[in-house]
Amino acid sequence: MVVIRLARGGSKKRPFYSIVATDKRNRRDSNFIERIGYFNPSAAESEQAMRVAQDRLTYWTGVGAQVSPTVKRLIKDHPAA
Repeated sequence: MVVIRLARGGSKKRPFYSIVATDKRNRRDSNFIERIGYFNPSAAESEQAMRVAQDRLTYWTGVGAQVSPTVKRLIKDHPAA
């Protein structure tokens, strides 16, 4: 099953997350099918904290991909992302 979830990047104590579509059996940061967007929890005021390609998110959910609870919450909290 395909799931849309976060993959951690960045350095120690400076996290940066990619929102990816991947197989559920893959590890968190391993290979993925497609990068849909990103989330930067430590973004400055002038930087964009989150960006999601809505068309690709709609596509993946349309073909049966499940959205993780964390990504679902982030999308709800940042509607204009």
